[in-house]
Amino acid sequence: MLNAKNCIKKNLTVPNALSLIRIIIIVPLVIFMLREQYVGAGLMLLISAVSDMFDGIIARKFHQITQLGKILDPIADKLTLIAVVICINIIYPVVTSFVIVLFSKEILMLCGGFLLLRMKIKPPAAKWYGKVSTVIFYVSVVTVVLLKAIWNITDQFLIVILFSITTFAMLFSLANYAILFFKLIKDKKENTEK
Repeated sequence: MLNAKNCIKKNLTVPNALSLIRIIIIVPLVIFMLREQYVGAGLMLLISAVSDMFDGIIARKFHQITQLGKILDPIADKLTLIAVVICINIIYPVVTSFVIVLFSKEILMLCGGFLLLRMKIKPPAAKWYGKVSTVIFYVSVVTVVLLKAIWNITDQFLIVILFSITTFAMLFSLANYAILFFKLIKDKKENTEK
């Protein structure tokens, strides 16, 4: 009983709460987007982006980094990304090829994370290239949503450019995480052989 209380107390942190908020607001975000209520969708995206930015800063500054947080943060990122990308694809079918690439990248990242856990290798914390690609994703999506919400602008060319930049950033992030993934597996094998 005491261990359960300690575990709960240790994981009750502001960064973990922010990650949970990001997961919870996916539902209203999807509803707003599919109903083409872009102001509400933009607000949900803004809350998600700001909370994503601050959870890591708060965790590091106030020494609130937890194992749960290392799992919740990327899950919140990936669930948000997948939900938004599917909604954007429904609203703007021109981005289907980008959606396939982004969705495949997220599935590969999730599979890699689970494989590391199965091998009893601690998954690494989010790296700068992952955070940068997430910021680029948010900027692209918020731009598309706010242009539609505020000025009723739907520029297919701009959407393709923004999603091209986002896809490049995501693939750059995937390549760097893949290098790290194989290094962690190699290090584990070398340590096991010693």
